[in-house]
Amino acid sequence: MGHRELLLTAARRLLEDKGYAHITARDLVAASGTNLASIGYHFGSKNGLLNAALGAVFEEWTDALAEVALADPASSPVERAHLTWATVLRHLADKRALLLSFVEALAQAERDPALREQLAALQHRTRTRIATIVASSYPDDVSPEDPRCTAVAGFILAVCDGLALQWLLDPTRSPSPDHLLSGLADLLSASR
Repeated sequence: MGHRELLLTAARRLLEDKGYAHITARDLVAASGTNLASIGYHFGSKNGLLNAALGAVFEEWTDALAEVALADPASSPVERAHLTWATVLRHLADKRALLLSFVEALAQAERDPALREQLAALQHRTRTRIATIVASSYPDDVSPEDPRCTAVAGFILAVCDGLALQWLLDPTRSPSPDHLLSGLADLLSASR
């Protein structure tokens, strides 16, 4: 395993153990068995390394959710959203430390343009992946760029992000997938 992979593995472990805000470059070097120069060479900075590790974690998470959402090709977009929300809730406890690290990174993004751009790019890739899943649930040949797909993808991601934050604060009182669907149905019926 090369220095790049060693650093990413160490960063991921430290994100779980220490959180984004408390990791130093020396922590990364000690945990990876590499050197400070390797961080700069491969990632530009400590934050670049941490952001790459966070991005990899959340892309893996998105891929796992995509597998769940695509498990039944006959499912409607609403059924896939419900299943995705249920899966998110079921697995958040396993991802709590990484989710906290992501929230810490979000808090720093306002003052770090490079971090903000990396996190925005991660959000864009996630929305695009969700739009692809949504497109596959339409009976006709619909492109993921279709406004229907991008709107649904944005909605699903916004709900997942909000659900994760509510769960972080109070897992026992965060909404269930059934409550989310009920709320959506009530909202839609009230607007007619």
